[in-house]
Amino acid sequence: MSLTIASGPLAAAAPETVNYELTGPAHRLLMQAFPRRLRAVFAGQTVADSTRAVLLYETGLLPQVYLPNHDIRDDLLKPTEHQTFCPYKGTASYWSVDVGDRVAENAMWSYLEPIPSAGWLRGYSAFYWSRLDEWYDEDELVTGHIRDPYHRVDVRRSSRHVRVLAGGEVIAETTRPLLVSETGLPNRFYFPAEDVRQDLLSATGTHTVCPYKGIASYWTITVGDRTLADAVWSYPDAQDDAIRAAGYLSFLHDDLTVQEV
Repeated sequence: MSLTIASGPLAAAAPETVNYELTGPAHRLLMQAFPRRLRAVFAGQTVADSTRAVLLYETGLLPQVYLPNHDIRDDLLKPTEHQTFCPYKGTASYWSVDVGDRVAENAMWSYLEPIPSAGWLRGYSAFYWSRLDEWYDEDELVTGHIRDPYHRVDVRRSSRHVRVLAGGEVIAETTRPLLVSETGLPNRFYFPAEDVRQDLLSATGTHTVCPYKGIASYWTITVGDRTLADAVWSYPDAQDDAIRAAGYLSFLHDDLTVQEV
């Protein structure tokens, strides 16, 4: 994410604070080796198993996994008539994954004859991540999508005095927040649950998946006759680099103000 979005070197707008000038197309591609074993599973069958996968970085997009065709089970694939065209890569042909009574339509694509500037894509194929059932990074189940090695999440204890306001109502106030810094995103304060007005919160059924932090749960804030839907979130079982933020709450809504005191 850090290479292709925000002010990364492959983003659409290059950063101004550099002493170099990038020359080349405005839309940039970079293929790099992925350093671990990847496996894709559908309907109980391993569709792909590779220690030679690559990540394709493309301006404005999340990195996409491509796998060598030799590491994909062609007996589970059925070619389709579907095609798409990318001016930076060429014409993509598609295959469905067919296992027993289950079919993942047009789940895999490949550039059989990529344009010359992306010729290194020949012999590789990619899958729509969500159309298969499971992906494994070594022996660990992947949450959401594959992690970009250039993306970081840093969690730091802080003694800043921070509060959250809805109009004039204090929703949360603390002098012991966590500051979560994530590549390409603004810093976020996370509040201890004890420093948040729990009487104003009601849990919702909303959940989102972050491959770097885990599965987020959400709450709605109700203040008088005002309802701020899904304005609060937390990672109850935060993972890996974000584990210190487990159970802490953060806030984002147009009608909320997060301020330092």
